[in-house]
Amino acid sequence: MDAPKLTPNQQADLLRIQVRPTLPTERERWNTLMQAHHYRGFRTMAGRTLRYVATLDDRWVALLGWQAAAYQCQAREQWIGWSWVLRRQRLHLIANNARFLILPGESFPNLASRILALNLHRLSADWQAVYRHPIVLAETFVESPRFTGACYRAANWIDVGWTKGFARRPGGGYVYHGQPKRLLLHPLQPQARAWLAQPQPQHEWTQTPMQTVTLSDAQMEGLRQIFFHLPDVRQRQGKRHPLAAILTVAVAAVLTQAQSYAAMAEWAGRLTQTQLKRIRARFNPTTQRYVAPSEPTIRRVLQRANVDALDAAIGAWLLGIAGFEAVAVDGKVLKGAVREDGTQVHLLSAFMHGQGATIAQKEIAQKTNEIPELRALLKDVDIQGKVVTADALHTQRETARFLVEDKKADYLFTAVKGNQRKLRNSLICLPWENFPPQCRND
Repeated sequence: MDAPKLTPNQQADLLRIQVRPTLPTERERWNTLMQAHHYRGFRTMAGRTLRYVATLDDRWVALLGWQAAAYQCQAREQWIGWSWVLRRQRLHLIANNARFLILPGESFPNLASRILALNLHRLSADWQAVYRHPIVLAETFVESPRFTGACYRAANWIDVGWTKGFARRPGGGYVYHGQPKRLLLHPLQPQARAWLAQPQPQHEWTQTPMQTVTLSDAQMEGLRQIFFHLPDVRQRQGKRHPLAAILTVAVAAVLTQAQSYAAMAEWAGRLTQTQLKRIRARFNPTTQRYVAPSEPTIRRVLQRANVDALDAAIGAWLLGIAGFEAVAVDGKVLKGAVREDGTQVHLLSAFMHGQGATIAQKEIAQKTNEIPELRALLKDVDIQGKVVTADALHTQRETARFLVEDKKADYLFTAVKGNQRKLRNSLICLPWENFPPQCRND
């Protein structure tokens, strides 16, 4: 069906539409109109908010409300490639279009998409002015089939899938309401997706620290329990702080954006006596107080720690707290990392699909390759019942047998090339027209 044509007057009206934040004196009017005319009514919005009004010759024609992004949404996290840590650190860089209302009697073709485009053009700058940090991605939830989200799609929003039909409860946790919605996203920067997923924050964000990640009591205890079993290479003389407590402090501090030994020690110094007791910090019998490890202590322990054992322990901890179904194995040559003989460093890594968190990694020695190292990489990783994905290089009988028989896992090798010629020829001969790709809408 062809889109409705605009009359000359409507075309002129579209060009005169303006979108601006509401003034403090207009807040009550905005709230009242939203409550009266929006199909869901209105009570309040969550977290940081901005209210907008679209005007035509000073006449209010539409209202828009932006709030803090949804705390958790699997479709969004998968599209970005977020780990749970990056989500917590960077969620404030996303804003949620919680309300959009065309006022009664004001609708005509292309009005909604025009208003959205104008609003998106200024949203990040307005957010920066109020909250001192930009917005790089906008999101909204569309109640389908009640609405199609046509105006969002016309404004180039991206449909990334369905929610699972859960809502966050005010007291914590989630409740199932049975009404999944379509999630639409709109990057406000061309590189927004890559910026949000990359390990290091963009330099544009350095003036505003990323949000800290606060571990729960259970997560802190889980860290300590894993570190408790690590070998302590320190000499007995002068050893006062438990190794597990020092390592727990170091990891928890890094998650709060501590980027130096001094910053780790400062973070540890702010822990309460209850928190220090919980991680089994050193107890001073003279002062009857628990003592946080100092900067020199943290530095010496981390510099002397068994790197492989520490990496495996953190990977095991991540496996325990992050829900995931698949592990990807991939090898990369590190740019700028060169050995003494001039060869480049090659790492083989295992990371969680949809999370992006690395759970194990191993340097590939010069006289070997990725194929045998995959088994060494996953030897001590608990992947029972998970799916391991890898590229064509790992399409090997030994690798498949190791995953299925030894690790009790499944595998998906993404391609078959010349390294398995007989298998490749057999696959080519299959009647693939009888097995068309299946599309799922759930």
